[in-house]
Amino acid sequence: MPDKHIGRSVPRKEGREKVTGRRQYVDDAVHPGMLHGITVRSAVARGRIKGISFLPGVDWSQFTVVTAKDIPGKNVVALILDDQPYLADGVINHPEEAVVLLAHPDKHLLETARRLVRIDVEPLPPLLDLEEALAGELVIWGADNVFKAIDIVKGDVGAAFNDPSLVIVEGEYHTGAQEQLYIEPNGMIAAYDDATGVTVWGSLQCPYYVHKALKPLFGFKDDAKVRVVQMETGGGFGGKEEYPSMLAGHAALLAYKARRPVKIIYDRAEDMVATTKRHPSRTRHRTAVRKDGKLVAMDIDFALDGGAYATLSAVVLSRGAIHAAGPYECPNVRIQARVAATNHPPHGAFRGFGAPQSVFACERHLDKVARAVGLTPEELRRRNFLGRGKMTATTQVVKEDVDMPLLMDRAFALSDYHRKRAAFAAHNANPGASRLRKGIGFASFMHGAGFTGSGERALMSEAGVLATPDGKLVVLAASTEIGQGTNTLFSQIVAETLRIPLDDVSVEQP
Repeated sequence: MPDKHIGRSVPRKEGREKVTGRRQYVDDAVHPGMLHGITVRSAVARGRIKGISFLPGVDWSQFTVVTAKDIPGKNVVALILDDQPYLADGVINHPEEAVVLLAHPDKHLLETARRLVRIDVEPLPPLLDLEEALAGELVIWGADNVFKAIDIVKGDVGAAFNDPSLVIVEGEYHTGAQEQLYIEPNGMIAAYDDATGVTVWGSLQCPYYVHKALKPLFGFKDDAKVRVVQMETGGGFGGKEEYPSMLAGHAALLAYKARRPVKIIYDRAEDMVATTKRHPSRTRHRTAVRKDGKLVAMDIDFALDGGAYATLSAVVLSRGAIHAAGPYECPNVRIQARVAATNHPPHGAFRGFGAPQSVFACERHLDKVARAVGLTPEELRRRNFLGRGKMTATTQVVKEDVDMPLLMDRAFALSDYHRKRAAFAAHNANPGASRLRKGIGFASFMHGAGFTGSGERALMSEAGVLATPDGKLVVLAASTEIGQGTNTLFSQIVAETLRIPLDDVSVEQP
């Protein structure tokens, strides 16, 4: 047995079963008497529901039908602001909003039935532009369409911009919505029993999100009335963080009314149009810099399009704002960050959680700043990188030895960056070259670990280890395996700590 397990390349704990096809994903599971479920969605961005009708063409008595009036508890997906309904009730706030749920033993007949449901809607003017939402001329959420606003101030930005010796550089940068495109679409199975409550099996990242959401949906006070089982999950990237609460609620409502297990599996088209995406962004930078390239002031206006409901927008905005000034020392910083409501489908968690949007803007802008003072992009960064003893935009003092110039030089060497950049420039300047153009660039960033603000204290981790009669150990934790290797890593930690074979440790299914 090797002395060390951590740091070694070992076979993935679930790898063999995955590659041989024995691992069970949610769509592989079949429960006795199970029905298939489907969602009927809105076709307009905003409007009032005047009525719902079911056209002839199928025997509707064979279908389980659920609308908002069938919900036994609260019609709200419990998360942060609790503003999103499971099923639209009276108003539509975005395209593809869920209005009716159907279940039937034949999933192919469900598609026919879905086309026979008519939702009579009185259209209202939609709010689809982020700048119009921030201006507040048409208000669709709260008093001003703003889900969350965050201001970060360090030093005196106004005074710095009054210095006539400084070079002032301005820029505006945009990013669009982005689809996670996990290989396995969203899916959920639910079963309901009056005595035991609701059990859901699904492809998900955060079991406790789903647990929190289902309790008020059914009016349960007892935690044990909701059981959440994570099936094998074929990728998430944030897209299966908060959205499975919605899908679990839909499957559970159908199971509650039908008194039979119900499976809902999205196809790729429905998954792409209806589920949360990365927030689109607009960032404005105004930077004051000395002629030698030292940053003096950064004024940043960072805005996100949250879509029709708040979901996790407040946390996404926080991380985007915290990272907006990048890994650079600047004595004067002002970051004004807002996330606004629009009538797009809600945006939510996506890997990086807001930082990719603000980091992209910062890095593109610093290239522009470098040109303004006659420096290369790398030299401008070299003169401003954070290091030990220096202070971030949020006034956190760096206490570790962080050598950003060395990291940048290593990246250049390993990628052969300078040679490629020169070769690509020569290729692009050649009038006889093909229409194909080549480019290469680099960016620098930092990324905080854990959550933001007080999240670490509110979400303290727990883990347990059980010993079985046959001498094996079982790890109990709610940190789900979604392809990143949690099962293997936890096993390595326990095996090395106790100096036992890796095969003697397993991780319980959450």
